[in-house]
Amino acid sequence: MNQNDLLNSTCATIHEARKEMANLLEERPANYSLAQPLYNDPLMFRIDVEEVFQKEWLFVGMTSEIPARGDYFTVEVAQNPVLVVRDADGSVNAFHNTCRHRGSRICTEHRGKVANLVCPYHQWTYDLKGNLLFAGTEMGDSFETQEHGLKKAFCKTAGGFIFVCLGKEEPEGDFDEFLSTLEEYMEPYDVENTKLAVESNMYEKANWKLVIENNRECYHCAGNHPELLNSLLEWDDTNDPRASQEFKDHCKDQAAAWDAEGIPHEHKSFGPGLRNRIVRMPLKKGTQAMTMDGKAGCNKLLGRIKNPQMGSMRILHLPNSWNHMQSDHFIVFRVLPISAQESLVTTKWFVHKDAVEGVDYDPVQLRKVWDATNEQDRVLGEENQQGINSIGYQPGPYSETFEFGIVNFMEWYSDTIDKNLKSR
Repeated sequence: MNQNDLLNSTCATIHEARKEMANLLEERPANYSLAQPLYNDPLMFRIDVEEVFQKEWLFVGMTSEIPARGDYFTVEVAQNPVLVVRDADGSVNAFHNTCRHRGSRICTEHRGKVANLVCPYHQWTYDLKGNLLFAGTEMGDSFETQEHGLKKAFCKTAGGFIFVCLGKEEPEGDFDEFLSTLEEYMEPYDVENTKLAVESNMYEKANWKLVIENNRECYHCAGNHPELLNSLLEWDDTNDPRASQEFKDHCKDQAAAWDAEGIPHEHKSFGPGLRNRIVRMPLKKGTQAMTMDGKAGCNKLLGRIKNPQMGSMRILHLPNSWNHMQSDHFIVFRVLPISAQESLVTTKWFVHKDAVEGVDYDPVQLRKVWDATNEQDRVLGEENQQGINSIGYQPGPYSETFEFGIVNFMEWYSDTIDKNLKSR
């Protein structure tokens, strides 16, 4: 088989896989898990990458990670290296982290600070807006520097969150409406005056959708997350069909205190499958934060917050993030696909920028609850993946009371794949 035949064969195979994926999603009962190939097949994974992670808005990090000119961090989205950098005018830019000369990665560290962006291979130099400044005289007189700037990724920020889109066009939808609400709800935390206290990266041998599914339900919490349930009330909101009257009364009391302080808390949802969602929920009575003893993890409260009983403002962004905002610190989670059966889960803890490590907070204590919870979820996800790989696996039903969050996720996932496949 020559090169053209091989290319045509590969294209035909991908085309058939797209048709198969569309059929599998169309035939799936709305409240059932996915067919096996959608969890473990490399071709189906490739389509997930192309139709979701290369076309949709992705959470990548927080603006306070890059507080000053030239500060940057890097992230890899399924073999697509991305660079996020703070410009001289304070704006946040995202670029494909690949040199326009011969494609080498420009920034090779996870995070750092630069005056300009210099490729280590042949020293091509770009400014912080991605313009090519220097390529050397070796390129000849006819070489046009303005035609060889870095390729930009779409980038938007709101409330301290940074989102990028690697697509050729911005996705349609109500994302800007979500960002506007996110800006309003994050205002009390003053994210620009926070700092990254500690970060963890965990490789989970499970498909990215299994990672998200596990997060979207607390059906498993009582049997698996004792540390988390020291402080967390598992109900999503007062409309949760399992919510008790005691919980509803607790929410009412807490809401009155939040109103007195001008803290927004009304449940907001956007998009199919509630893909973007913000809701503030109280923690267990007598607890202030998601720590082992329920006490504050940092002595300095965030932003304009005065009440340590701020509960947890939960922010969901599909396909790859969930977050918990508390009075003294906040925690953000990012999921990125590695392969059909491997994902990277990154967790970051943020505190007030003036908080002193060892005085105001202890990073070890700050992270204990979610380190334990992440490890427990890793085991659950990997066991889930291994069971799905079995020839004995067949899709099973979700509980519409305990697992409605997964039903919502699957609605969003199916709609997104269908929309993006049809737009080809």
